[in-house]
Amino acid sequence: MPALEAVLDEPEVAGADVIALTGDMAAGPMPVQTLDVLVSLGERALWVNGNADRELVEAARGKAVPYPVSQWAAGQLRDDQVELLAGLPDRQVVELGRLGTTLFVHATPRSDEEMILVDSSLERWAEVLAGESAGTVVLGNTHMPFVRLADRVLVVNPGSVGMPYGRSGAHWALLDGDTGAVTLRRTPLDAARVGERLVRESRFDGIEEWVAGYVTNVHSDAEALPVFAKAEGR
Repeated sequence: MPALEAVLDEPEVAGADVIALTGDMAAGPMPVQTLDVLVSLGERALWVNGNADRELVEAARGKAVPYPVSQWAAGQLRDDQVELLAGLPDRQVVELGRLGTTLFVHATPRSDEEMILVDSSLERWAEVLAGESAGTVVLGNTHMPFVRLADRVLVVNPGSVGMPYGRSGAHWALLDGDTGAVTLRRTPLDAARVGERLVRESRFDGIEEWVAGYVTNVHSDAEALPVFAKAEGR
């Protein structure tokens, strides 16, 4: 929640025509408040379902999920919030000027949890993007920011606002349809103050451990990439 508030306060975000939410919005220590803030964005918000959002719905409906914070968060959500997450689309398509037809998904166009990385081969990217006509694809899932070309398709991963891998801070991307520019952005955060607020305001029993794992410490890309590469099937 503190990371989200910091990003929404950025002038470029506050003045943006569209704020794209590429999944994994609420599986954290302040789920109710986070969703209320995102809903308050109104029509500017472009929602996409993530695997963590799907798992929250499953947990709210009685299924056990592997992450304790997700299991807890699901129990905090109001009925209207569960229905909101249950109805999220898997993809959104927007015409963004010089960026062309832009596809927003969570992991890949065909799955909300499939692994694809900045150093994945062109053959792998061709497989994942087969049948898609968008000139720009924005995705998340790995929580690590990158911009790359994959056979003339511009692929953007903004990283993660609230649970980054690689570097601290809240990560997002600015897409400018007027110029065709894509800029990876990072909003600095005072990790100690963020952690103190979460410990103070969250009712999650494991909040101190969660803060130590994802707020005051950030897993490096050198740690994350080998794990994700194995999940990709390398």
